[in-house]
Amino acid sequence: MNGQPKRILITGAAGFLGSHLSDRFIQEGYQVIGMDNLITGSLRNIEHLFKLPNFEFYHHDVSKFVHVPGHLDYILHFASPASPIDYLRIPIQTLKVGSLGTHNLLGLAKSKKARILVASTSEVYGDPLVSPQAESYWGNVNPVGPRGVYDEAKRFQEAMTMAYHNFHGVETRIVRIFNTFGPRMRLNDGRALPTFIAQALQNEDLTVFGNGQQTRSFCYVDDQVEGIFRLLHAEYAEPVNIGNPDEITVEQMAKEIISLTNSSSKLTYGELPVDDPKQRRPDIRLAKELLNWQPAFSRLQGLEKTIAYYQALDKIDLKETTQIYFKENA
Repeated sequence: MNGQPKRILITGAAGFLGSHLSDRFIQEGYQVIGMDNLITGSLRNIEHLFKLPNFEFYHHDVSKFVHVPGHLDYILHFASPASPIDYLRIPIQTLKVGSLGTHNLLGLAKSKKARILVASTSEVYGDPLVSPQAESYWGNVNPVGPRGVYDEAKRFQEAMTMAYHNFHGVETRIVRIFNTFGPRMRLNDGRALPTFIAQALQNEDLTVFGNGQQTRSFCYVDDQVEGIFRLLHAEYAEPVNIGNPDEITVEQMAKEIISLTNSSSKLTYGELPVDDPKQRRPDIRLAKELLNWQPAFSRLQGLEKTIAYYQALDKIDLKETTQIYFKENA
């Protein structure tokens, strides 16, 4: 990179995806400003960056006015609760970060003449009536159900982002993120894959909700980060799906994790949560054409890397990883 390093603000930087994005942009030679209110993120995810001269951290809630001194070239808006446990416990904060937080950051992008990429989600499709889900599908969302606070926050976020692009001419990008996994996930956060890993590593029974025949498609974090990096630098303002179209049932995935961890765990079954999507599979034709992107890691390769990461933690650390959220937000 010639001349002065590009300067990027990453909100939600202490979260799972935000921390990996911080790593990537540091590696690319950017000056990275991380911002997080730590309501679901953890400084453990970015503590290795604090010693670096091209990283700084702001402990701040983006739902309040956001000020960053100096110029900005890019903004990545990844601040948001992202798991059922999060947005069921803190529904108002979830709605505020998707609305007020997005408004604040779009305003910042406008004033700084910076390009902004906002993190949307496959949850904008709700419990889909079509598969795979393409960007042209408008979704099947229950706005007043328990998941509505997250789904509708993201849908509103997309609408506001496009309004700033169309009305104010702000350079905007929207990524619709499908299920992503890898090191630094918060285990036992209410999502199936990390919860299964936590249970399997502790030889506890794996809790499958419903009959386990609902499907998910899992993307390894390195692939997700690569897709986001390419989208930020692409000339395209409409939403783009980034995910792995390799579809698997939740029951099959549970059995796969038991096998990979050599666990003595068994499967147990519970009631399916309200409005839980029956199917998730991204249509990534647009990402292939626009970004020349597709997943490089298979689910198995990603799981092996992820499980090895958690197996390297001692048992105390593993327990703390699964419980730290509740201690910090009790």
